[in-house]
Amino acid sequence: MSTPTCPLCKKPADEKHKPFCSKRCADIDLGRWLKGNYVVPGPAIDESEGLPSDDPSEAQD
Repeated sequence: MSTPTCPLCKKPADEKHKPFCSKRCADIDLGRWLKGNYVVPGPAIDESEGLPSDDPSEAQD
């Protein structure tokens, strides 16, 4: 069985930061997710539907 490698730099994965080799590579990957570089595919959604209004006069009781 082969040793897992870091998906970013291809060095051997470290058990503490698995699947990455270091905290640095894990942080780079997290930053990419937060910036929107990665997305999970799925159906398009209309974000305006079903969201509560910011207008207090439209509050529903």
